[in-house]
Amino acid sequence: MSVSTAESDRLPKQDRSRATRQRLLEAAVACLAERGWAGSTVSVVAERAGVSRGAAQHHFRTREDLFTAAVEYVAEERSTALRALFPEGAADRRAVVSALVGLYTGPLFRAALHLWVAASDEDQLRPRVTELEARVGRETHRIAVELLGADESRPGVREAVQGLLDMARGLGLANLLTDDTGRRERVVAQWTALLESALG
Repeated sequence: MSVSTAESDRLPKQDRSRATRQRLLEAAVACLAERGWAGSTVSVVAERAGVSRGAAQHHFRTREDLFTAAVEYVAEERSTALRALFPEGAADRRAVVSALVGLYTGPLFRAALHLWVAASDEDQLRPRVTELEARVGRETHRIAVELLGADESRPGVREAVQGLLDMARGLGLANLLTDDTGRRERVVAQWTALLESALG
């Protein structure tokens, strides 16, 4: 099927638009992780992305739109990264536990945390972030169940998987203040043993 001249003329512009949007999202994530909510304005993000403020506002009408989209992008990246680690599924539960903890101790999670803090004080942002995080939480739980080979029809298994995710989130919070790699590795080993017992 041939592409009309009008369609052909539009394709490069669409590609440029997608590339600009991608740069803005990546810049927003980096700004949130490094500067927090207060230091992350649309102007700062646009400058970091190498685009004008007008171009940024063409893609995202408000600051809340930009950062909500950025955290959604982070969530998708986290899920993609987790699946990419185990394309054939995972037999080694310790590797899965370690990968899940890794999701919560990197810059992507740090950016999400800054948005959570902002949402706790910003009435217009809170419902959007709450809905987004609920969706992210369900997806992460589903991936964890799949990778761990967990049978949630057994009593206590769902809670064991959720406990793992809650623990990983807590380690992510602790990592904001200090690099706790050594202790984290011991916690991963202990949680793996607990899961082996709980999941069978």
